[in-house]
Formats: sequence, C-alpha cells, structure tokens
Amino acid sequence: MSETRYPPMIIMGVQGSGKSTIGKALAERLNIDFIDGDDLHPTANKEKMAAGHPLTDEDRVPWLKTIGQTIADGRVEGRITIVACSALKRWYRELLRSSDQDLVFVHLSGDKGLLADRLAHRDHEYMPTTLLDSQIETLEPLADWEQGIVISIEQRPEAIVDEVTRILTGRAAGRAVEPRPGATITGAIDVQPA
Repeated sequence: MSETRYPPMIIMGVQGSGKSTIGKALAERLNIDFIDGDDLHPTANKEKMAAGHPLTDEDRVPWLKTIGQTIADGRVEGRITIVACSALKRWYRELLRSSDQDLVFVHLSGDKGLLADRLAHRDHEYMPTTLLDSQIETLEPLADWEQGIVISIEQRPEAIVDEVTRILTGRAAGRAVEPRPGATITGAIDVQPA
C-alpha cells in the first residue's frame, strides 16, 4: 500500500534539470506513485515540440488540466502522486494547484551552462535542445507564497532526494526542518503527522 501522509508533488524545472530522474527516485523513496508528465502530452504537442517549436499557453492548458485531474483522481483513490512537469509559469502552477490545494512544487534549479551540458549528453524523444533558451525565458521562479522547495541540481540526484525526503519527513514528525545549503523552502508545506 502506498504512503498517504505526504502531499502530491510536481517536480518542476526546465529541460535537462532531471525532473524524471528525481521524480522516480523520490517516489520510490517515499513509496508513492510517479508519472512523467511528458507521457500525458497529447500527440499534437509532442509533434510540435519534436519539430523544434515551443508550445503556446493554449497548447499547455489541456495538458496541465490532465495532470491536475490525474493527481486529484489518485487522491480520491487513496494514492499520492508525484508528476514530473516543467510548470514554468506561475499561472500554470496555480492551474495545477486548483486540482489539489496541498500540491507542493519541487523546483530543480541550475544554471544554463550545466543544463546545456546535460542536454548535450542525452537524447529525448521529442524535446530538442534548442528549446532550452525559450524555457529559461519562460520560467517564473517560485514565489514566496507558493508551497515549494527550490533545490540546486549541482548536487548528486541522491543528495537531492535525501534533502527533499528530510524536509518532508521532518514536517511529518512535526519538526520545523530548515533546508540545508542549496535548498530553499517557499510557502507553507503541510505534511500529515506520522
């Protein structure tokens, strides 16, 4: 049976930040479900991105609604879900949060040079590296009031998962956990007591 005390999460950031890697590892560590948001894109979006064209807001809205509904459906069925999703704009995040007010965003943050280097060493089904600049330009960092954790990708994936887990389990135990260097907490992250 999966764990239900943690909030649902969006692992966010631009391409190359490691959303899927961290999302899978964190879900496994916390014993909750993981879904790669890329798998929920309609075919038209995938084709547009594969051709090197950034998605418009109109392209993204149905996709974001599908992600939000997937998280909400899981909650109704007694499952907590982590979804890897870029969630670059604040209003995208608010649209996602409208499906579940407890939703927490984990922003994987890194500089352009590191991201470009990572992208040079991977092959994505439909996300060409040429979209990195448009994603960086579009990204709106988490506001102070948004429920989230901003964490540097300059550390190993295991260290990122350890830190997010430490913060969440500490909150579940009723402790006010302070983030370590390389991480920042925004907003109020509510975790059910253990």
